[in-house]
Amino acid sequence: MAREKVTSLKDVAGVAGVSVTTVSRLLNGSLELPHETRTRIEQAIRDLNYQPNPHARRLSRGRSDTIGLVVPDIANPFFATLVAAVEEEADSRGLAVSLYATLNRPGREIAYLQLIDRNHVDGLIFVTNHPDDGQLASLINRSGKVVVVDEDVPGARAPKLFCDNRQGGYLAGKHLVEHGHRDVLFIGGPDEMISSRRRFSGLEHAVREGFDADARLIKYAGDYTVGFGREAAKRFIADVKPATAIFASSDEIVIGLMEVFRSEGVSIPEDVSVLGFDDVGPLHLFAPSMTAIRQPVRAIGQRAVSLLLETNWQETDASSREELLPVEIIVRKSVAPPAKR
Repeated sequence: MAREKVTSLKDVAGVAGVSVTTVSRLLNGSLELPHETRTRIEQAIRDLNYQPNPHARRLSRGRSDTIGLVVPDIANPFFATLVAAVEEEADSRGLAVSLYATLNRPGREIAYLQLIDRNHVDGLIFVTNHPDDGQLASLINRSGKVVVVDEDVPGARAPKLFCDNRQGGYLAGKHLVEHGHRDVLFIGGPDEMISSRRRFSGLEHAVREGFDADARLIKYAGDYTVGFGREAAKRFIADVKPATAIFASSDEIVIGLMEVFRSEGVSIPEDVSVLGFDDVGPLHLFAPSMTAIRQPVRAIGQRAVSLLLETNWQETDASSREELLPVEIIVRKSVAPPAKR
């Protein structure tokens, strides 16, 4: 059976007696024509049942009507929720989203940032989860139309959108102080990462405010992963439980901690209080349910799309903005006064 011939732009132009360029520019809205010529082209389109190729039309306008979203890991509940929020907001604006998971590898991040240069997307929402050696910042500055979300890329001239990490650390510290904890362990990322640095700063402020010189803060630095949570739990036990409370600055770290504590008989909050950060995973289903600082992940995704579309990229100060979204503490049952030693 013969395949039905698809009507092309050239067919329309031939019937209407005009050039292919004229038809193309009429369809993409870049050309005004006399009424008679326009009517002739529109009649040819109807007679031939021509269906314009939306991809080709977008390219002819220099746009793809697609935004890119670069995240480290789509299996992580935090990033999965962020992706869903971006998709929903983009769809409400008639845009498609191309999703790229980097596995948190710099080489993949660089490759995806180059999509803008090749006109595959109109802009990028970019999320990294490791310190930058300068390569990412350099490429962002060259590419333009990038919004940096969740974690900073120092030196990148781009709008930046974070949760209020310092406020989150402060709320965590204040809650622990109210329960009498002056020896606190912070488990987070390296100091080079803005999220870890600011969360610890807020925690330190609150604990020093409550106990001044009597406060003792300890820090374990690693990755925001379940694996590092397990390592930190084993180290905590090996160090003979050097703190009465732990501020674990991601859901993934909390999961790793609880796996080891449960297997080693460390009871929460009887032996040690634990407070988490993110509250995207089902921390309310844990035993005990986990007190945590909640990030507004969906609001971050929605706002990131708005920033990408609404930023005037010609303005000189467009790239110097940093916007913070508020966090809140969700109190459950994993924090109690320290046990007497």
